[in-house]
Amino acid sequence: MVEIIQRSPEWFQLRRGKVTASRIHDVIAKIKSGYSTSRANYMAELVLQNVTHSIEQTYISQAMQWGTDTEEQARNAYSFYSGNEVDEIAFINHPVITQAGASPDGLIAHDGLLEIKCPNSATHLDTLLNSKINRKYLLQMQWQMACTGRKWCDFVSYDPRFPEEMVIFIKRINRDDDLISEITNEVTKFIDEMNETCAKLKTQYMEAA
Repeated sequence: MVEIIQRSPEWFQLRRGKVTASRIHDVIAKIKSGYSTSRANYMAELVLQNVTHSIEQTYISQAMQWGTDTEEQARNAYSFYSGNEVDEIAFINHPVITQAGASPDGLIAHDGLLEIKCPNSATHLDTLLNSKINRKYLLQMQWQMACTGRKWCDFVSYDPRFPEEMVIFIKRINRDDDLISEITNEVTKFIDEMNETCAKLKTQYMEAA
């Protein structure tokens, strides 16, 4: 575990060139004919980070900024409603796969994690009405549990623009070792391909320069 503030320059460097939990859906994304373009795009993104040893600045939308600005408020609300104390952590490397890791929004006691989403009001409303969690977030939480060894993760959707009794949605997601095994296989394959591409680029261009 590494104690650095999330979204700081040091945090981005810790994640550089590594498969992270928030992008697992890109790693395993498939269509009828095979892997989707989102996998290839993510591969290219990480290859570039590995060969340049830097991270390209990405566009931050208004919705993304809202989520960042509201996260601490959501964490405090979760602690209030659940009674759970939350410890913050910046990044946790996978115990075996060195080029992968996760940045959960909090650690809870010895077995739990916290994942916070502060979406637009339409998404929060849909979550309140249907109690459904987007699959990419389910994959994200399972990989967080794989990296930390934790047994469960509380998913939070938070929107302070709603009435007090509707501002927060909390749902516990338990560890699924079968799904984690499937994800691990895909991550391992992805990283092997990424490293092969980096090696090929180095041989063809960097060593010849």
